[in-house]
Amino acid sequence: MEECDDVQEATASTHGILEPERGRAHFELRCLTPSEKLADHVERHWIVSWDPLGDRGSFTQEILPHPCINLVGEPGLIAVWGIPVARSPHRIKGTGVAIGTKFRPGGFAGFVDRPVSELNGRAIPLATLFGAAGARLERRLAAVGGNPERHIEAVEEFLAARLPAPDARYRLVCAVVREMLIAAPGTTVAELAERHAVSPRTLQRLFRDYVGVGPKWVLKRYRMHEAAERIAAGEADDHAALAAELGYFDQPHFIRDFRSQIGQTPAAYARACAAAAGREPALAA
Repeated sequence: MEECDDVQEATASTHGILEPERGRAHFELRCLTPSEKLADHVERHWIVSWDPLGDRGSFTQEILPHPCINLVGEPGLIAVWGIPVARSPHRIKGTGVAIGTKFRPGGFAGFVDRPVSELNGRAIPLATLFGAAGARLERRLAAVGGNPERHIEAVEEFLAARLPAPDARYRLVCAVVREMLIAAPGTTVAELAERHAVSPRTLQRLFRDYVGVGPKWVLKRYRMHEAAERIAAGEADDHAALAAELGYFDQPHFIRDFRSQIGQTPAAYARACAAAAGREPALAA
């Protein structure tokens, strides 16, 4: 397998890792491309590893999740994680490794016979989703003891044996998600639906059935990923201008949205990221 190209698509980037410089001081993230056979459904495999944290004891990394389901093996738990609907804290301590398979938005739906929205905010044991075969996979993953190559090999074999048949509805979801990632600021669900020759209600139903969250939720999340990434990198000193660029009606709307999703104001987040990066915070407008 090869290292992912982070510029290939936004969902294969570090978007969503809040205060990323703090995280880099505590853990290492690597990502690997899936096999060609699984690439329509699996976006990437990822490996997070960390060493003893010394006197710090532990570290909690907050994530603003993508609209994606993950199959994860980590110390003490092997499970499928549904989409967290809010910020998701991940605590690490000691020495360890977590190995995950990140499905594309909607890409997990064909592997299970239940609405994926039922998984939102939950960690589901493999046996619950896949029966005896899932229990066997869980035992196999536990036996490899966090070995990334053998873990990923086992997951790929399991998924390849259950690969969904071609599905035009899933293809439509993929096309809409790709457009969402590059959509102009202010793009609406109604506009996306019209461009793909379906009604807004049909698009909402497709996202509910395949992704687990609505298209408006996805648009809002991608817009917030972009805002947080630019502020963390020190590339958006003027928050009023950033709000306008991202299609917000005005700066107060942007601040409220940012605080509700990130947990602090854009100015406070900028200061925290600047401190972690060892640079002087900018005077945001």
